[in-house]
Amino acid sequence: MNKNEVFQYLKQKNIWHEITEHQALFSMDSIVDVDLPYPDADAKNLFVRDDKKRNYYLITVKGDKRVDLKAFRKDNQTRPLSFASEEDLLRLMDLIPGSVSPFGLLNDEDRQVNFFLDEEFLKEPGLIGIHPNENTATVWLKTPDLLEMIQEHGNEFTTVPIPERE
Repeated sequence: MNKNEVFQYLKQKNIWHEITEHQALFSMDSIVDVDLPYPDADAKNLFVRDDKKRNYYLITVKGDKRVDLKAFRKDNQTRPLSFASEEDLLRLMDLIPGSVSPFGLLNDEDRQVNFFLDEEFLKEPGLIGIHPNENTATVWLKTPDLLEMIQEHGNEFTTVPIPERE
């Protein structure tokens, strides 16, 4: 799914959402120039793999959180983790760097990517802001609606406390 297909999908499923269009963003640092309606719900996404390149994970956390991958590994019993390659990102989720998003899981036809969502997104007001598979917009939606879409698609997901790096 590309950006417009994500918008159509949300409309077709009758899922409440708001869209904030903006210039292309390639890092969380560049978001300070964008007027966000729900800044506390903005998400950051890490696409990682284990050291054997057998398991791939999308980890989504609050935008200002710095993830401790070693603590994440220990808490979730994974093998050692590192960032996946651009090739893996394109092959598995049909995304390019800077556009990583949970919506990319809808492109994962073989359901190879496991999704870990920071449980912070389930707290009130229960919103999350993610790219629609392109980094020129942010889609705001209710976190349970996102999880329902991912579950319906068939990817495994887990909501967990994500340890922050000190």
